[in-house]
Amino acid sequence: MNELVIDLSAIGAVVFDTDGTVTDTARGHAAAWKHVFDGFLRGRSAPFEPFDVREDYLRYVDGRPRLDGVRAFLASRGLTAPEGAPDDEPGAPTVHGLGRAKEQLFMEQVRLHGVAAFPAAVALLHELRNRGARTAGVSASLHGRTLVAAAGVLHLFDTLVDGGDAALMNLPGKPDPALPLEAARRLGVPPGRTAVVESAPAGVEAGRKGGFALVIALAPAGEGADLVVKDLGEPVVRGRVLPLTS
Repeated sequence: MNELVIDLSAIGAVVFDTDGTVTDTARGHAAAWKHVFDGFLRGRSAPFEPFDVREDYLRYVDGRPRLDGVRAFLASRGLTAPEGAPDDEPGAPTVHGLGRAKEQLFMEQVRLHGVAAFPAAVALLHELRNRGARTAGVSASLHGRTLVAAAGVLHLFDTLVDGGDAALMNLPGKPDPALPLEAARRLGVPPGRTAVVESAPAGVEAGRKGGFALVIALAPAGEGADLVVKDLGEPVVRGRVLPLTS
């Protein structure tokens, strides 16, 4: 295992996947997906195999755009659903309907209970910024910016790219590296001097494909990462950011 160090003599910026890495939203996302998918699966799969909030969530939906997550999970059960349309009723047996039902459930929980940020992630962000590193957040969620703001940590990012930006710019979702690459572009730091911090296998794969200098993963999403940690209190930040040279 590599030493758990972020060396700012080589790294000038860090891009964080926000859901489940900075904001404590992964459990809410997973619970909403379970409610929606289990309702859809009953009567359609034999035997009934419920959505697993750890394995299925990480493997098929975490870090992906919502509709891609619906398609990927149904395919894992040998099922398909009609695409439908963006104005389908939440819960309709279509890709759009299932996606809207999940988002409705999740945002209702956010309205009721708010959003918390992980203290270790907040401390790491402060440490990086105090040492001159630039920071960005990325989220596949259309509400990514809203969730980060609700957690009170929007000021810790120089830029944020969420699902709304991806839709406007027609950026493909993870495991394509388009979102973290767009974040690095906005920061003005090349991928070869940028680290990414991820909690989803799709995000780790995006980091590798994007040619980022360092890919840090929160366990259990560690395959393919340079560093794997249990929480963001583990990495040690060393040095300060050096100016770019031609």
